[in-house]
Amino acid sequence: MPKQLLKKPLRLLTLLLAFTLIAAACGDDDGDDEPEAAPTTEASQTADDMPEDEPDDMPEDEPEDMPEDEPEPMETDALVETFDSNGDGTVTIGVAAAGPRDDNGYYQSLINFVEQFSAENNFSPPIVSDKIGAADAAQAISDLAQQGVDILMVGASEIAEPLPDLTERYPEIFWYCNCGASIPDLPGLVQSVDWGAAIHYTAGVAMGGILQAQGADKAVFLGCCDINFEREAYLSTVLGLESVDPSFTMEYVSTGDYQFDFDNSANATAALTNAIANGATLAYAYLGGALEAVGQLATDEGVAVFAAGPADICERDDGINWTGSIVFDGGVYASLALRYIVDGDLAEGTKHQFPTDPSINGALLCDPPAEAQALLDGAFEAVASDFDLLGELGALSAEVYSGG
Repeated sequence: MPKQLLKKPLRLLTLLLAFTLIAAACGDDDGDDEPEAAPTTEASQTADDMPEDEPDDMPEDEPEDMPEDEPEPMETDALVETFDSNGDGTVTIGVAAAGPRDDNGYYQSLINFVEQFSAENNFSPPIVSDKIGAADAAQAISDLAQQGVDILMVGASEIAEPLPDLTERYPEIFWYCNCGASIPDLPGLVQSVDWGAAIHYTAGVAMGGILQAQGADKAVFLGCCDINFEREAYLSTVLGLESVDPSFTMEYVSTGDYQFDFDNSANATAALTNAIANGATLAYAYLGGALEAVGQLATDEGVAVFAAGPADICERDDGINWTGSIVFDGGVYASLALRYIVDGDLAEGTKHQFPTDPSINGALLCDPPAEAQALLDGAFEAVASDFDLLGELGALSAEVYSGG
């Protein structure tokens, strides 16, 4: 949970850079965008559902301050009052996921949160529809909407194209999307977005710190299919990597057989095997369903490996020696968005722009060398206050989303 947000002038600068520079590109992004994208991306930034991927209008301003201490749980009665659309005294949440619900990565992070949140409040179990393709999104999400849900969460921009129509057809539902900037403000939709370039600059610095500790210089970025939010993530990661040492290199390798195929374990592990043979000692698995297969192979081969999306990677006991994670966790974002909604700080028809802050998102290192952690701490300071860097990242994002 966030302990603080960036001071307002810096937040506004970051927002202006991210939204203004990318806005002109939104008409040309062919529906590929994520917030940070997550491997979805969303994701974005975001991508996601990645990642998660920016419109012409600025989102509503963020709440000025967040409490220093962990916030108290939301009152169940307040949640029912806010979200119970059919008067049955409970809240049923539907989740539309572009990838597999059990990927232990970006897609599952939102589902895990919703399941835990529903159980803690004695709500009905959530209704989840996963592996939704872009072509099937309108029907699949419409089917969810007809199952008595009070909240419908869409986890990625790649399946968000039908939302203008669906939010009008089912206005009684409270719609939430962890979407990218390609989705315009809609009267019946709450959105959360992040800035993939800033998040992935911290990623590159963290990875540079690990390469430095290894005495190595070569890394590999395993993605899907060169979607624009992937390019933003990759180029920003390289920028951060080279800020540690200009001699460090990172190759992008596409592992998908088709657009948004972040789940191809066979291709991803083959790509990692080839990269290791060519000298790579660090891998970034910007993947969904193929995440754990890459993580396990990297562990077996003694290669440093980073996940994309989940915030809990360092706490896992899954047999994988995770070096860290690049966090843009759909569950973290949804939990914060729900609190802001209940508190009256976020309303339908608006977006919430998450800052790049280590308590919310960005690079996370597991048991890092002190020097690597110090570099990472400096990277977070830089994306909060270095105007030259923010301008460079803004230009990078603008070029990517304009098709450059």
